[in-house]
Amino acid sequence: GDIRRRGMKLTDEVFRSFRVAKVFRENTDRINCVDFSANGEHMISSSNDDSIVIYCCQEGRSKRTLYSKKYGCDLLCYTHAPNTIIYSSNKVDDTIRYLSLHDNKFLRYFPGHTKRVVSLMMSPTNDSFLSGSMDRTLRLWDLRSPNCQGVMHLNGRPVASFDPEGLIFAAGIDSRQLKLYDLRTFDKGPFATFHVRQDYTSCEWTGLKFSGDGKRILVSTNVSQLKLIDAFQGHELNTLTGHLNNSGLTLEASFTPDCKYILSGSQDGTIHVWSADTGERVTILDGGHPSPTHCVQFNPKFTMLASACSSMAFWLPSVEEWQQQEANSEQQ
Repeated sequence: GDIRRRGMKLTDEVFRSFRVAKVFRENTDRINCVDFSANGEHMISSSNDDSIVIYCCQEGRSKRTLYSKKYGCDLLCYTHAPNTIIYSSNKVDDTIRYLSLHDNKFLRYFPGHTKRVVSLMMSPTNDSFLSGSMDRTLRLWDLRSPNCQGVMHLNGRPVASFDPEGLIFAAGIDSRQLKLYDLRTFDKGPFATFHVRQDYTSCEWTGLKFSGDGKRILVSTNVSQLKLIDAFQGHELNTLTGHLNNSGLTLEASFTPDCKYILSGSQDGTIHVWSADTGERVTILDGGHPSPTHCVQFNPKFTMLASACSSMAFWLPSVEEWQQQEANSEQQ
């Protein structure tokens, strides 16, 4: 039985047993972004070396490398159509591109941003997507049209995320406020505004993610701190600390699919894992990354996680933990 195919229940013990199963050295520069396909079978990465690498998670191998030499590639995400992605550039212009991985052809361009795109997310339910840029705008798009569906002007670096239902989106404003918008009426303004306490004057928000059950919002920052916010009431549930970020890095943090754990990269190349309920640290995973782990994500379907600096690591729990769970479930 392939360990990745079994729905292992995540526990503190299972997390502490995670080990690097495979390291890929496909890239010559920093990996900027990773995304798993919805079925968990594939993963894509983008790098400052202008390459997009497609991985097969089930077989634990890299399948193909595509190049975006002219425009570079920064943020990327799968769309709902098989084998297609959207991605942002870090060279030439700030147009977002819709790409077919099958034949490496552009399907559409989305021009509009005038500075680097720092936030990009596909709706979990349909063909709309959100982008935020250093030009201080947040834009809403539809894959079927090159024209922007809506623009919001902000005071600072935008961070934004759809909720798991794709009905609302959250926007981080000025690294101090969370505003929630209904997608159907977002031009009427937010239906909720939450004020989030600032612990550091220099703290800038770098990412927002909803938990899979839509109840919590995870705020990533450019300091050694993450914040967990109640998505309905807006109060701070936990402040997560212990990982290292004293150079203003954009380090990814994410939930596990069961919403019980939170993972973050660290400047020292480790991965920190906390309980989402208590905010207590569960473990620090050290896979020998020589530089900061900018990307850390858990597979949506299989019990594996990926972490990346300029190399990519696939992690699996120990076989012993898996066998122990199998034995326990058979006894019950």
